[in-house]
Amino acid sequence: MSGKSPKVRMPLFPTYRKARALMRVLEGEKRADTIHLINSIKNQTGTPKNPVNWTEPDKWIPERLKGRDRELASEIWSATKNLVNPRHIYGAYLFINGYELLLQNGEGVYQLTETGHKFLKGETEAIRMIDESEGLLQLLNILSTKQKAMRGDLLPEWSEYLLEVSNFKSSSTFNDTLRRRVSNLIDRKLVDRKGNTYSISPEGIAYLESSNFVSSSPRRDTLKAVEAFNVSQRTELQDRLAKMDPYAFEHLIKELLEAMGYDDVTVTKAAGDKGVDVVGTIQFGITTVREVVQVKRTPNSALGRPLVDQLRGALHYHQAIQGTIITLGRVAKGAQDAAVFQGAAPITLIDGEKLLDLLIEHEVAVKKRSIVMWEVDSEFFSKDAEEILD
Repeated sequence: MSGKSPKVRMPLFPTYRKARALMRVLEGEKRADTIHLINSIKNQTGTPKNPVNWTEPDKWIPERLKGRDRELASEIWSATKNLVNPRHIYGAYLFINGYELLLQNGEGVYQLTETGHKFLKGETEAIRMIDESEGLLQLLNILSTKQKAMRGDLLPEWSEYLLEVSNFKSSSTFNDTLRRRVSNLIDRKLVDRKGNTYSISPEGIAYLESSNFVSSSPRRDTLKAVEAFNVSQRTELQDRLAKMDPYAFEHLIKELLEAMGYDDVTVTKAAGDKGVDVVGTIQFGITTVREVVQVKRTPNSALGRPLVDQLRGALHYHQAIQGTIITLGRVAKGAQDAAVFQGAAPITLIDGEKLLDLLIEHEVAVKKRSIVMWEVDSEFFSKDAEEILD
């Protein structure tokens, strides 16, 4: 990276929505007042043993701040309609100054720059420039090769990218920069989130393609081909599960539970099981918990509340304290509400998509194949003579 300006410079990367909201407040304010507020709050952060609660600005602003600090913090909180907590403006402050969206005049007062005007208006040129510089286009590019992924799935390629273009070197920074930029893309609806998994949205694909950032390469084409194959195999797995003999399906769930660390897993007899299909025990710390599982193989039906009530009523029959219902279909709202009913025994609900995830994760009914790809280390060849001699 010798001789090149680093990319991905902002560590505490904000969402653009919060950055814009803060810019509107700070325009016309003195930069020195903003710095003073940030430092005043920083000096009250407490210790790990005695942390300070910053979750309710309406309470802590009048209690902990005085004078101009109090006025500016109150203005930020109210003018942004409770979007921007004054406790967490440092990242947005660095972002605004780093990209010169606001600059102070001769009197030290913040004024909007031309770039700042474009950023506030959401002009594509200004947004794309920052996205490209801060690695957001690269993240979309990585996500575009995957149907869905957890952050850990994105981290290897993201870390490799940072080592090539940025000054960040630690794994903790790789993690944090990734988390913040994924949050930014979710807030802009360029990435969809479902639980702990992420996927590029149709809007994200359109934006990436319009940015001319995606280029065909043997590596990218290979990754896309692998992902397309995995998607087809996931669909085939779903089709095969739907056609399985019900009893064989129960034994499949038994194998899954054993792969997940359950002990003494048994498939119950068809008669007298009180609706329970599989029973097992799982260790939580020093406690062994007995769990019962009910299986519904029908893929096109919605799991309703009566099944939750039925399974909960059967727990004592099997000396269990919790239960799980697994379905190839979806889970209705009534069942979701009943599963977490306060004071009642917990019932975990696993729908068809989650079941597929678990089978793939624990390699039950699927096989993992490895593909070895050799790639020239560009970083090695970018070293200058002095670096090599060192």
